[in-house]
Amino acid sequence: MRAFVAALLLAFPAFAFAQADEIANPDPAVEARLKDLGEELRCLVCQNQTIADSNAPLALDLRNQIRVQVKEGKSDDEIRAYMTERYGDFVLYKPPFKATTAVLWVGPFALVAVGIGVIVMVVRRRKALPVAEGAMPKQRRVDIAALLEKNDPAA
Repeated sequence: MRAFVAALLLAFPAFAFAQADEIANPDPAVEARLKDLGEELRCLVCQNQTIADSNAPLALDLRNQIRVQVKEGKSDDEIRAYMTERYGDFVLYKPPFKATTAVLWVGPFALVAVGIGVIVMVVRRRKALPVAEGAMPKQRRVDIAALLEKNDPAA
C-alpha cells in the first residue's frame, strides 16, 4: 500500500506540467494569429511586456483565451474588443484616443514641454546672475567684514 501511495505522489508532478493537446501540437495558422495579437496586447502584471513575451501565468491565460477564440473563428477585432471590454484600454499597446486615454497620448509631449520650459528658465536665471562670485557690491563686503570683526573672539 505504501508503495502505491508513493508511486501516486511521484506521478502527480507529471500531471501538473502536462500541456493541452492544442499547445503540444499547435496549428500554425492559429499560432501565427496568436503571435500577432499577442504583440498588440500588454501583459497586465509585467512591466511593459507583451503577452507574447511574458512568462507570467496571467499572460499564459490570455494567450490561451486568444487561442480558443481564434479556434472559434472570431476575428482579430472581436478578440481585441473582448480583451478591452474585460481588461480596459490599458491592455492595448496602442489604445484609442479618447477622453479616458488622453493622458496616455498627450502626457509624454506635455512632460517634454515642461522639461524644455524648466531648462529655459534655468538658463535665463544663470544669465541674470553676476559673472563672477567676486562681483559682490563693495558695501556688502564691508558689512560682512564688520560682522566678522565684531564676532571674532581673538579681537
